[in-house]
Amino acid sequence: MHRLTQEKLPRHLAIIMDGNGRWAEQRSLDRVAGHRQGAESVRIVVRACREIGIPYLTLFAFSSENWSRPQPEVEALMTLLKDYLVMELREMLDNNIRLLAIGDLSRLPKEVVVVLNETMKLTAAATGMTLTLALSYGGRDDIIQAIRRITANSRDGNLTPEDINEGLFSKYLWTANLPDPDLLIRTSGEFRISNFFLWQLAYTEIYVTPNLWPDFKKEDLIQALLRYRDRERRFGLTSEQIKIGDR
Repeated sequence: MHRLTQEKLPRHLAIIMDGNGRWAEQRSLDRVAGHRQGAESVRIVVRACREIGIPYLTLFAFSSENWSRPQPEVEALMTLLKDYLVMELREMLDNNIRLLAIGDLSRLPKEVVVVLNETMKLTAAATGMTLTLALSYGGRDDIIQAIRRITANSRDGNLTPEDINEGLFSKYLWTANLPDPDLLIRTSGEFRISNFFLWQLAYTEIYVTPNLWPDFKKEDLIQALLRYRDRERRFGLTSEQIKIGDR
């Protein structure tokens, strides 16, 4: 950690937590056991990000496509989510962590929504770090719902076509209150973004690790941050332009 400097840290880190099922299968366990072990990695990474000083952390916890998984697995995931929120509330409060949730939350079970809303309410004043859970989230769904809301406002006369630009569009996304991610970590070695943050990842640095999510620990996080530290983010400019701008 001594090699990490605040100015070289991502402001917003997003993680696609992949590999729970394969982790369990490799050990001849049921998939739910993999999700339980993955929840422990969530605890470790959230604590580490708070300790390191990353202001925004978003975890892709449950995708819109995950509803198509076997019903017993979906039910187990919802129970794990509810239990995580209950067990981690005290730690979030003690460490000044605000919880947010994005996605089509109307599809979540009522008992999960109740706990989720209560946790967000109780942590709303926290300023140390914002932890966002992407739940029932899909990047295409995010864009479509934004278009629907913009269309409704245009029909009501509150917007004209000339008003629509990147900045305005971003305000209609579920991530309206979050900066775009600087770094995306994907575990399990898969080289795809799986319908996650299709708009928001335009200039995000991507780091893929072969480690399955239950095996991803603090040391792996630090390694990803060190790799990010050594990258040059050009945003369409040349290296020379970046150097001139830094003078």
